[in-house]
Amino acid sequence: MYDPTRLTALVAVAETGSITRAAAHLGYTAPALSQQLAKLEREAGAALLVRHHRGARLTAAGELLAGRARRVLDELDRARHELAQLAGLSGGRLRVGTFTTAGVHLLPPVLSAFRRAHPDVELAVAEYEPPGGIAAVAAGEVDLALTHAYEPAVADPPPAGVTVEPLLVEELVLATAVGHRLAEGTGRLPVAELAGRPLISSAPAHPPRRGVESALAAAGAAPAVVCESPGYALVCALVSAGLGVAVVPEMVASLSATPLAVRRLEPPDFRRTISVVHRGDRATAAAATLLALLRSGFGRAAAS
Repeated sequence: MYDPTRLTALVAVAETGSITRAAAHLGYTAPALSQQLAKLEREAGAALLVRHHRGARLTAAGELLAGRARRVLDELDRARHELAQLAGLSGGRLRVGTFTTAGVHLLPPVLSAFRRAHPDVELAVAEYEPPGGIAAVAAGEVDLALTHAYEPAVADPPPAGVTVEPLLVEELVLATAVGHRLAEGTGRLPVAELAGRPLISSAPAHPPRRGVESALAAAGAAPAVVCESPGYALVCALVSAGLGVAVVPEMVASLSATPLAVRRLEPPDFRRTISVVHRGDRATAAAATLLALLRSGFGRAAAS
């Protein structure tokens, strides 16, 4: 059985003539979409695309599968629309909270899938720096929110009636400038090796990161630059410029706009958990539907 997400990717490439344009249309990065297409080719047992300097074109097998896929996807869209009407999703509003990394790299494809299935539901997205999204759900400002928590740290329990459900766990890694001596090894770097190294200290007053900052300080990592920004773009830029090293989520390092070298740490106890905050059984039909998409969508993100 073919995954509808991969069939959608194939149809998008057929219609745009380019993996890059198809990825932008669907809200994916080009490498993530390429991985989905490679999996589809393995499922089909045939080459579906021919890549060239101006884009990509479908092979005969790709054209055949894309034609069938269009009909299958059309039927699925009709089914979703009819089910939405039965579930009360033919109108109304869905309010979603998110933080920057998830809002830029993970949430758009999920919201795109929701919009295709439920075009009559009005979407509203607001940014909350964790743990602000938890309070926003508890106060009824949003229907659900994406948040994160770091380890080592002590997380506060959520308010009554609010559920914090983990979706994705990623390691924190050491980010350095390209060619930095600490990036030369292939194995994990003991955290003790950071002792005396200039560190880009990332928002030390930020509640989710205090535990990580304290653990790095205990290992002897001396702050060289204190970056009072909850976003990581500035941290990565400072690291890339050679002003110090930083411990950041793996996703942040891999998607950095500035060149970085990355190395895993030992022990691997430094982690970030991305979670969805919702009201459990009291969630609206729209929120429950998006929650199901988030569970499956973030599973694909973790796999890729």
